[in-house]
Amino acid sequence: MSDAVTNTLRRGPIVASLLIAAFVALLAQTLLNVALPSMMKDLNVNENTIQWLINGYMLVNGVLVPISAYLISRFTTRKLFIAASGFFALGTIICAFSPGFSLLLTGRLVQAIGAGILMPLMTIVFLTIFPVAERGKAMGLMGLAMICAPAIGPTLSGWVVEHHSWRVLFYIILPLSLFALVFGALSMKNVIKTSTPKFDILGVIFSTLGFGGLLYGFSDAGSDGWGSATVVSCLIIGALALLLFVWRELKIEKPLLELRVFKYSMFSLTTVINVIITMAMFSAMVLLPIFLQNIRGFSPLDSGLLLLPGAILMGIMSPVTGIIFDKIGGRWLAVIGLTITTITTYEFSQLTVDSTYSHLMLVYTLRMFGMSMLMMPIQTAGLNQLPRRLNAHGSAMSQTLRNVAGALGTALLVTIMSNTATSRAKDLVIAGKIDPKDAAAMADVTHHATVYGINYSFEIATWMTLAALVLAFFIRKTAPAEEPNVEKAA
Repeated sequence: MSDAVTNTLRRGPIVASLLIAAFVALLAQTLLNVALPSMMKDLNVNENTIQWLINGYMLVNGVLVPISAYLISRFTTRKLFIAASGFFALGTIICAFSPGFSLLLTGRLVQAIGAGILMPLMTIVFLTIFPVAERGKAMGLMGLAMICAPAIGPTLSGWVVEHHSWRVLFYIILPLSLFALVFGALSMKNVIKTSTPKFDILGVIFSTLGFGGLLYGFSDAGSDGWGSATVVSCLIIGALALLLFVWRELKIEKPLLELRVFKYSMFSLTTVINVIITMAMFSAMVLLPIFLQNIRGFSPLDSGLLLLPGAILMGIMSPVTGIIFDKIGGRWLAVIGLTITTITTYEFSQLTVDSTYSHLMLVYTLRMFGMSMLMMPIQTAGLNQLPRRLNAHGSAMSQTLRNVAGALGTALLVTIMSNTATSRAKDLVIAGKIDPKDAAAMADVTHHATVYGINYSFEIATWMTLAALVLAFFIRKTAPAEEPNVEKAA
């Protein structure tokens, strides 16, 4: 799209349509975090099974996002928006009326099909209709809407689960998703040029097997152990499929996912940093509610309220960091944000069965303050280096790796928590010569072992954020690789 068209376009209704749809999609994702312990009891499943409601959602996102670059080139913006919003609404209906875990998971996966298209579509439309000089502010606005959902989600979820069935969460999402669909159908305009690219079926098969195999292997290790035949075979199949996917995408003329975006150094660097941050952030979203409700005995509402100040602060800071980014770039925002995130993640590795509510709230709020300087500014710093023709592929690549990293990070750290807790419990039983039939003593052992497992997972996350902090010092301000006159001529 030329700059002249961009300047005459009424951006307000388009931006509003995308922000409303993204808000609803993210609200649906974050609503479940606090509800997971209650759903585990109601559906009679364990941590490794229930996490598939989160991980399955992120995995389908991860598989769909690479295809989004093709879909955005092939179909008009409006048609694609309506299809994505429609899938999301359908998935919400299935979830709301599902009788058991299997159909509930199916509904979540259908929801994820819609969200997997919506999120990269929003990023690419924003990159298209806003000039480079305004992108930080625009992405900050996007971040504000995206962070309002996590701000509302846990508290709303806690209140609902305490007073009603967890199914009410989906009854709340349903009218919102239908409103997003109708409003978007009336307001969305076609802003991205379409073409007729060839669909890479082999690429889709390889990426699905690759990401799916790795995620299932990491998740199943929590219940079956790393030496299990299922776990080993899934990890091997996943790794081989990903290698074939990379080979395929580099070989064909019109790839599903353009891996050549990694030729741009700043895009590569910021993508690696964002992958690490996402792994650390999503794992905490699952581990913390388990600690708060199962160990400390807080109600779902109290758990949600504990997360609320941090989420609100993150929402307030998002547009502020966007404006700061436009002035000074992403390096010092990332360095300060990651310093705070590393220190607070370390604090979470020192939890005890007596950790106070106020201490946990303070640490979590500070952690979210650090995170508010990271996600959107770092992503924008990388995307700003790409020429306009690679915006769709860069956004798709960034979104794919973040979704897969979130799912793999959660699966890995929850598995580490489960395995460490199990091993610790055995050691405590042997050391204390505890009778396994003594229910009270075994409950105490389980509590201490679970805390030990959660602490160990946060220790791993601390080292991950420290690695990202070191990399952040190398971020620099860039401009699109193509000259403006080349873009206009294209």
